[in-house]
Amino acid sequence: PGHAPVPGRGRRRAIDGGAAVVPLTASAPPLTLAKAGPTMMETTVPLTLYGIPNCDTVKKARVWLDQAGVSYRFLNYKTDGVDEGRLRHWVDTLGWEVLLNRAGTTFRKLPDADRADLDADKAIALMIAQPSMIKRPVLEGDGVLLVGFKPDVWAAALG
Repeated sequence: PGHAPVPGRGRRRAIDGGAAVVPLTASAPPLTLAKAGPTMMETTVPLTLYGIPNCDTVKKARVWLDQAGVSYRFLNYKTDGVDEGRLRHWVDTLGWEVLLNRAGTTFRKLPDADRADLDADKAIALMIAQPSMIKRPVLEGDGVLLVGFKPDVWAAALG
């Protein structure tokens, strides 16, 4: 329930807003928000939630969306991957530093040479090769692009 795209909705508009990074606290993962345009009540397309089903943060986000009655579809990074064009759009909008999960085990186990001298292209290549290196969840929709999960920020963005 709550995962299927909503039929009869219009075309997707490009995200044209700036990005703001919510300060990192000791108890919360980094969260990034880019928002432009109408509230979720006025949007014309469903949301897509990207993540890994076994991730606790993704599970919390899915429960929150379901309880809030927000329609979305879920795409699993590990089985569905993320196409390079979409990943480049996220990097262009938010910055590779926001999307690359450098705290995760997958990144930390990389050889030093792979972790050195990171830039956008190298980070994108790493995330395509190992999608678990993409921070999660990512919620994308009409005028909304969220990375990480914090209920009050999501409520404000989707309100």
